[in-house]
Amino acid sequence: MCGIVGLFLKDKSLEPQLGAMLSEMMVLLTDRGPDSAGIAIYGSSAEGQGKLTIQSPAPKRDFAGLDAELSKKIGAPVAMTVKSTHAVFVMPADKLEAAREAIAELRPAARVMGMGEAIEIYKEVGLPEKVAERFEVSKMSGTHGIGHTRMATESAVTTMGAHPFSTGPDQCLVHNGSLSNHNNVRRELRREGMTFETENDTEVAAAYLSHKIAGGMDLGQALESSLSDLDGFFTFVVGTKNGFGVVRDPIACKPAVMAETDRYVAFGSEYRALANLPGIEQARVWEPEPSTVYFWEH
Repeated sequence: MCGIVGLFLKDKSLEPQLGAMLSEMMVLLTDRGPDSAGIAIYGSSAEGQGKLTIQSPAPKRDFAGLDAELSKKIGAPVAMTVKSTHAVFVMPADKLEAAREAIAELRPAARVMGMGEAIEIYKEVGLPEKVAERFEVSKMSGTHGIGHTRMATESAVTTMGAHPFSTGPDQCLVHNGSLSNHNNVRRELRREGMTFETENDTEVAAAYLSHKIAGGMDLGQALESSLSDLDGFFTFVVGTKNGFGVVRDPIACKPAVMAETDRYVAFGSEYRALANLPGIEQARVWEPEPSTVYFWEH
């Protein structure tokens, strides 16, 4: 099962509504995945600034004073915003990797959800509506985002097993389907220096794309490459700092529908996720073709 959604805004006047629209799309697919939910929002940062999102099973303990400790550790100012079990830190972009290493030392129980110049990731166990309310997603603005409702079939119901998965700066992925060669791909990527937090096959797909992008491919080329290197049945929706991409495997047995207007591009596992979007009646609506990469970029 599982349900995935994505929204890429062309019209800047819609940006204050991104979180509200994307969370509603995700909630409408609750019965496809009631175990956990997550959402990635891409928004602007001040020039030279970056964001790092972390999650903690004990937020009161782990977040208390962490901004000051982190600032001292990396030698740069750090601003912290706490939202339930997650905290978003804003700092100079060139300090993000140092901050990631420092958090592992200062708060070993905390986990990095994502980092980059634009991305924020929020995910937890629970119904999509409750997860969205918990993080006040409806109040978030941004340029594009992706979301996921999970029905766990291949691994435990945990926060770390929820989607999206982020394995590179400003990169994240949600997935509906199942990969058959993910263990082999994981071993190959580990030899290339990639690290993994879970046994989830979707994290392998995210790491695969990050590795290809780090090697010089753009998102479209990396998605094209996945069609020959990743076995199984899958639909991927992927975000980067400026881009939004979709690809389905050659059989394309998982449901998917897309819509495009002059104001946005939208993806949903089912049409009902798109039904309340503004101007959907005039949108070009289609089912994405198998083995075909769809890619938009600001």
